[in-house]
Amino acid sequence: MAIEVDYRFPPGIDATRQAKTIAVGQTAGTWNNNFAHRETQLQKHLGQVINVNQDEAGYGIATISFPEINVENDIPSLLTMIFGKYSLAGAAKIIDLRLPKSYGRLPTLGIKGIRAKLSVSDRPLIMAIFKPALGLSAEDHAEILKQVAFAGLDIIKDDEILGDLPTAPTLERLTACRRVLTEVQEKTGKIVLYAINLTGRADRLLQKARLLVQSGANALLFNVLTYGFSILEALADDPAVNVPIFVHPAFAGALCAGTDTGLNYSVVLGTLMAHSGADAVLYPAHYGSLPFDPQEESKIRDILRSRNCFPVPSAGIHPGVVPKALTDYGNDVILNAGTGIMDHPDGAAAGVQAFFEALARIKNNQSFDLNSIPSGALYQAIAKWGTI
Repeated sequence: MAIEVDYRFPPGIDATRQAKTIAVGQTAGTWNNNFAHRETQLQKHLGQVINVNQDEAGYGIATISFPEINVENDIPSLLTMIFGKYSLAGAAKIIDLRLPKSYGRLPTLGIKGIRAKLSVSDRPLIMAIFKPALGLSAEDHAEILKQVAFAGLDIIKDDEILGDLPTAPTLERLTACRRVLTEVQEKTGKIVLYAINLTGRADRLLQKARLLVQSGANALLFNVLTYGFSILEALADDPAVNVPIFVHPAFAGALCAGTDTGLNYSVVLGTLMAHSGADAVLYPAHYGSLPFDPQEESKIRDILRSRNCFPVPSAGIHPGVVPKALTDYGNDVILNAGTGIMDHPDGAAAGVQAFFEALARIKNNQSFDLNSIPSGALYQAIAKWGTI
């Protein structure tokens, strides 16, 4: 299978002409008689315009096929080919990307591996975010973790903004939180994953990731769109980094939010992530606190699952959205809540309990009408945040 890309051009732009420009200019380019003896080989590297049509809004949609021999089975060379220099040329947006199944890499653990680590096979996973994002000490993180972990939480992650800062250096956070994780496992038998944020210079990131894993990290958080797909691929391929990598969508809006430029969210947060080795991918839920297209969300979910990558709808998730989330996702989902757990009126532990009470009500086909919910953690959560 070749690499196929769908481009969308605004009304008034000659989509056929632009597609031909991309097919040639983003591949072998043109040549003269000086290279006639290489004609056969050069032709193999040219892209081909497969189809050009117009949608109901008058946008031109062009599909171009690119030879896989032009790229290096990675995301950086792929992006350079399919959009690279042409992205500077004007209004055009990549709305879909279809890659061979063998392209790139699969997650090392993904849905099956994360579930196996946690010994949870039959329900959605519940994930929290340390809040406040900045200013807490390492011991503050440990205290928060203790509250939510003993309440039954499956996964907790750093906020993506939290780097290796003097207030709570990465290794100090890990050391403090590792003590809690060990205590929880010894007393309850439960494993909780802590996705610690991997940050730093490119020439040190692999070594730092290995050090964190050697020091007890059982998951990593990575801002791939700011640090680079090449680093994610290297992490995913490194046998010493044998923990799940949770990938954050920070900076995706700069690449995807434009109507007539950039790439669709489903391409960046779906296809590219699914072929770069991510084990779980965070992205906005359309019923959360960020504006998001439900069709794009569904495409991301399906693309990720097709390659055993965990979908993690995020941003504004609270217990009141659990019925809608399970209707959309079923069990193979990680529900990621920040303030929806940490800002519960009765504390963070009650925030976790509210999610599990919500799952129990769904399992028992019980109503989420506030008047039908007994007093407790879920009642307080619904009273504060409501339902959708």
